[in-house]
Amino acid sequence: MSSRQIVENFWSMMGTNDFYAAARLLHDEYVLEWPQSGERIRGQDHFAAINSHYPAAGKWQFTIQQIVTEGDMVVTDVLVTDGQRQDRVITFSTVRDGKIWKQLEFWPEAFDAPEWRRQWVEWKGAR
Repeated sequence: MSSRQIVENFWSMMGTNDFYAAARLLHDEYVLEWPQSGERIRGQDHFAAINSHYPAAGKWQFTIQQIVTEGDMVVTDVLVTDGQRQDRVITFSTVRDGKIWKQLEFWPEAFDAPEWRRQWVEWKGAR
């Protein structure tokens, strides 16, 4: 299985909301970095537990918007929702031995565009 297929399977399994099953796709030495909050999650069990205990409004849904692969590195742009929250996650996954070994994730927060740029941009959101 290619690195891309492994990561696609991971997001598909995340969509089942069985995070312990998704964790089985992770390497024994798995590490997830969240640089925005400075957190590091080590191991399959911690990954599954943190996702299982996240206070969600409903079932999580994951929609891959874009996927780029170069060797063992796979970058995904994924829309995430629990029916109430609407998030986007950019994930850099490194595959080793047929499993996801490391991930670096960015969960950017939406913000209002500054007025000073109005003359050069198109507004995508409601204003």
